[in-house]
Amino acid sequence: MGPTDPPGKDDPPTLPYPSRQGADTLDGGATPGPSRTRSGDILTEDPTTVSGVYAFGEILGRGGMGEVLLAHDRRIGRDVALKRMRRSQPTEDESARFLREARIQARLEHPAIVPVYELSRDPVGRPYFTMKRLSGVTLAEMLAKQLATKQRLLRAFAEVCRAVDYAHSKGVVHRDLKPANITLGEFGEVYVLDWGVARVVEDGGGPSGRLHMADIDTLEGAAPVGDTFGTPGYMAPEQLQNPEVSRAADVYALGSMLFEILTGDPLHPRGQQAAIASTLDGAVVLAPAQRRPDRGVGPELDALCVAMLAKNPAMRPTARLCADRIEQFLDGDRDVARRKSMAVDLVWAARTALEHGQRGEAMRSASRALALDPEAEGAAELITTLMLQPPEQAPPELAAWIKKAENDGVSRHARSAIPGYIAIAAFLPLMIYSGVLRWTPIIGVVGFALLLAFCAWQLVRRPERTFVEMVLYACANAAMLVMLSRLAGPFTFVPALTVYITFTVMTYPAFLQRPVALAIIMGGGFMTPILLEVAGVLPRTWEVADGVGLLSRSGAIEVDKQSSAIIVVVASLVTILMAARQSAVLARANRNNQHRLVAQAWHLAQLLPRVAPRTTG
Repeated sequence: MGPTDPPGKDDPPTLPYPSRQGADTLDGGATPGPSRTRSGDILTEDPTTVSGVYAFGEILGRGGMGEVLLAHDRRIGRDVALKRMRRSQPTEDESARFLREARIQARLEHPAIVPVYELSRDPVGRPYFTMKRLSGVTLAEMLAKQLATKQRLLRAFAEVCRAVDYAHSKGVVHRDLKPANITLGEFGEVYVLDWGVARVVEDGGGPSGRLHMADIDTLEGAAPVGDTFGTPGYMAPEQLQNPEVSRAADVYALGSMLFEILTGDPLHPRGQQAAIASTLDGAVVLAPAQRRPDRGVGPELDALCVAMLAKNPAMRPTARLCADRIEQFLDGDRDVARRKSMAVDLVWAARTALEHGQRGEAMRSASRALALDPEAEGAAELITTLMLQPPEQAPPELAAWIKKAENDGVSRHARSAIPGYIAIAAFLPLMIYSGVLRWTPIIGVVGFALLLAFCAWQLVRRPERTFVEMVLYACANAAMLVMLSRLAGPFTFVPALTVYITFTVMTYPAFLQRPVALAIIMGGGFMTPILLEVAGVLPRTWEVADGVGLLSRSGAIEVDKQSSAIIVVVASLVTILMAARQSAVLARANRNNQHRLVAQAWHLAQLLPRVAPRTTG
């Protein structure tokens, strides 16, 4: 019985798989054996799944119009994939489109395009065709599960480009290229699947190379005009607006696949509406190296991918050129002149980016130029300038890094100030022992010292403060100075302590930008008690005696004991020690930063090529 002959009433019953004798006999004649399992495929004896030529097994895939089943060809004894229509009574248009896919695929004889064995109709008139049965994993699964190296995926992608170029040479545009339609076999095979929405264009790849395929449209019907074919996220922008696209639409889809191979992420977001909006948005990042700088994308592949995704179809390369570029990259056969030309382009791109304040992009372009051509003119100079000369207007990412470094400095300086405030508060027992005249200045000094130690601790925990908060912190320091001036007069250790506190607080970024504000606050803290005493508001703690000099007395503790002199001496000594310690901390930090910059410059010099100076004449 032939593939299109209806079964007769006297035909013997057929089973899903023949016996071994029947499988080895080309002309049949063997008695069918019992049903059994082959290669893990369990078949049934349901009469609806058995024909005279094919024994049907499991469903391998199912779409909107057709389904693919595992089938066993009884005549030859091999497993095949049989695609048939799902509806028992398809319309003429549906049948025509189904047969059109089979005819296109059958006439594209290429190792990466699944061969079609037979095209016919079943006993009830439904069309079907059989193909080589594939075993393997789709590119989509490989990308999702990271089942292969980038090199293997790129070699497979080059073969896909070759297959698409072959189809283009025959005047066929696939229109639905995507990772799910690419299968990679376990023995290195690569197949481009699903030619159901392919379009036959008028122009071919040459009179000798193009197959005559006019009958595909005239005899079997063309794809309905106005329908949208393809998968959003891989469709070219022009394909979203008009399905009558050229070969460049396939190149865009290939570029989307290459982008996903290089970055591990899809070019456009998943989901139909989001993918369409992103495809039509001209602001989407098309450069894999820019999207994922951590992946180490080669500049040749990066430039190729950007060209394949060009919005203007005329600017995209051919599928053959894409395959050539991928293979040249994998084989290491990179033309020196091409590398130098790309390096020159990247240097100009770096300079343009720098002129527009895009220092990060300028650094990336210059470093790529240097990688392509160590002697690229201007690349090393640009990198050196970018590394060693800070920008006038820092980009947001750099500004965030600078802000973090400033906050670390604030925490470090605030931590070193805490012991000084505690040392001031520690004088309380000595002052009580000396004898208290007025408790208000003593309590004020100790209270402000402890309050400022707590504020410094808060700065260590959360260094990012507003200018107003830092002004309040400086005013608290000035108030403590006012109280200290009442202990031994404003002309003993208070001036030195005022200088020390001003020196310390000035290191905070808020006052580095407004140093006059801190100078006014601290100067006011020193001058306020002097002016109040001159005005008679506060009792005098100092006076100029003729023939004696400047006399200073305490307004808070008794000075007729030896402990008073000890307090003055110890307070002055502690002020000197605190100033020395803080100066050492700041000097050490500055030295370390300077050494770090010198080390960075030295390492940069080792990285950059040592090009001999150019001579003229």
